[in-house]
Amino acid sequence: MRADIISYLEKEVLRRSESEMNKFGVGVYGHICLVVNNVANMSDKYGANLEIVLISAWLHDIASITNYSLYNDHHIHSARIADDILSGFNYDLDKIEKVKQCILHHRGSVLLEKASSEEQCVADADAISHFDNIPSLLYLAYVTRKLDIEEGVKFVEDKLNRSWNKLSKKGKSLYQKKYDETISVLTRHQLVDMIHFNESTLP
Repeated sequence: MRADIISYLEKEVLRRSESEMNKFGVGVYGHICLVVNNVANMSDKYGANLEIVLISAWLHDIASITNYSLYNDHHIHSARIADDILSGFNYDLDKIEKVKQCILHHRGSVLLEKASSEEQCVADADAISHFDNIPSLLYLAYVTRKLDIEEGVKFVEDKLNRSWNKLSKKGKSLYQKKYDETISVLTRHQLVDMIHFNESTLP
């Protein structure tokens, strides 16, 4: 296990998350940590190489937090940044390629075939993390994207459903209960009512 690389990435991702260039807010660091924790817990179940998925998890969104203009194609730019960082550590070239493939294939909105257990593990870990980080999605909807209430609700709903739909069969079998519980609480009408209630109680 390349503990030196993982230790560096933890600090570097936090540094970039705290930068003014990161338009998602420092809360995105929490999302990335959730993905890291998920791959650590899931790698055995997927038969995935732990080192590869941990490094991939730390790097999968690095372009987005580095420069918001890279967000739309952040899977491509993050893979490039990963290559640059890992090459600086003289990391094994075959492993760099595996990390890059995990990053390139992690997005739910870019449905690419997963060619390895590592790619599937990272993609599923990223997808399920959104169910643990609803406040971050609300921040993205209402602060970063400045959506109105209805648009924000639809954005969160769509994001969660897209995340669920991108899970593999294995991922869905592991996280069916989490999905059901989250959706049962976070329905459109409940969320709209909650927001309107909070607005009505503001001084």
